Amino acid sequence: MHLSANEGIEGVRFAVTGGQGFVGAALCLELLRRGAREVRSLDLRAASSWSQQLLDAGVRIIQGDIRKKDDVGRALCGVDCVFHLASYGMSGKEMVQAGRADEVNINGTCNVLDACHEHGVRRLVYVSTYNVVFGGKPIVNGNEALPYFPIEDHVDAYGRSKSVAEQLVLKSNGRPAKHDRSTRLYTCAIRPAAIYGPGEERHLPRILRLAKLGLAFFRIGGPDVKTDWVYIDNLVLALILASMGLLDDIPDRKGTPVAAGQAYFICDGSPCNTFEFIISPIFQSLGYSVPRVTLDTSAALAISRIFLFISTLFYPWLDSKWIPQPLILPAEVYKVGVTHYFSFLKARNELGYVPMVSPREGLAATISYWQAQKRRELDGPTIFTWLAVTIGMLAIFSAACLPPVGPLKWVLDIHLFVFRSLLVIRLVFAAAVAAHIGEAVYAWFLAKKVDPRNAAGWFWQTFALGFFSLQYLLKRVRG
Repeated sequence: MHLSANEGIEGVRFAVTGGQGFVGAALCLELLRRGAREVRSLDLRAASSWSQQLLDAGVRIIQGDIRKKDDVGRALCGVDCVFHLASYGMSGKEMVQAGRADEVNINGTCNVLDACHEHGVRRLVYVSTYNVVFGGKPIVNGNEALPYFPIEDHVDAYGRSKSVAEQLVLKSNGRPAKHDRSTRLYTCAIRPAAIYGPGEERHLPRILRLAKLGLAFFRIGGPDVKTDWVYIDNLVLALILASMGLLDDIPDRKGTPVAAGQAYFICDGSPCNTFEFIISPIFQSLGYSVPRVTLDTSAALAISRIFLFISTLFYPWLDSKWIPQPLILPAEVYKVGVTHYFSFLKARNELGYVPMVSPREGLAATISYWQAQKRRELDGPTIFTWLAVTIGMLAIFSAACLPPVGPLKWVLDIHLFVFRSLLVIRLVFAAAVAAHIGEAVYAWFLAKKVDPRNAAGWFWQTFALGFFSLQYLLKRVRG
């Protein structure tokens, strides 16, 4: 397919569902950069990290629920091309919420298809997933001829619901508009690999939070396991090329558009080991400990099923912030612990897709982003240091100030064995509190100079942890 860079974009109205997300925002901005007449973003969120940038660029932000027909119809009325990115259940606690995944991924897609039919939309690009054909069995250099993974064998609602939705989208290809039988809806599906890049919000933030707490202490699968990744700019390019592949009014081309009814795997074209390519370099650049323990995939699966069971017990409260993210779930074990990578040859031949950002460049940009993020955020020790210092301070407080009742008698006896007298225990406790207060005040004054936005955070963290917190601020000063 040989078209101009902005064919089917200049002067055209677009709608992007999930437009305030990582990929959606990048796509909206690129469409406007290429001369789109109007770009609408339909998203459940009123605001996101990209909202101001989208508004400044001229994106029309529409807050709405993909599960509500009226919201979808309002966003899609009068547009020529739709990019359907909105989804639910990709990672973490969301993966356990099967009902909502079906509502968003299946019912929401049906609403998009109905709105396209109602309003005469001509092009629909659906963002799918590798999981429609992958479910834990190794795939080496796979292609689009692979059958869908059996619906009943999916280990998570996300993969199952996305598979159903993709098939609905592709079967709707060629459907005539409700009020104009001469206008047809042409559809295609883009199946991206794991997405990375500056600002990615699904996978890396969760992994890095675990690393900061000291809980990212194992890797899954051997070094020979290889999977695909795709850099954000490469994925956006593929989406735009797919929309061009659905054009039915190209001079000198008659018949069905080249991409109509088709699915395409999209990746950087460089299968790699996730831990070697992504996790280890980022951890090292941020000063986090690289996982040294390797878990066999079967052992990791057993552990993940325990976390799945525990998360299921708390199903009604999973939206609550006090429920932590599960450490790992079965589908995530498969994603990093089982070899599966695909060829983008079909996308290259039919759409003209060639990655424009290399993995090395993409990783460098991602690392730079997270280094800048870390410099802006409050740094500190692992959860094990927090537990040790907190328990230690509570123990000496109870020995110095509380009556020796029940288990507290054992606490007092241990302290008397070490310090020999109650007076010394109380003096040590007073000295520890004074030291924590002094270090906290010093941290506050120091942070006002080198990290003013987090000065209050440095004060309270150092008040709780003393020098175990202060040393991180001193390291930042030296840096």
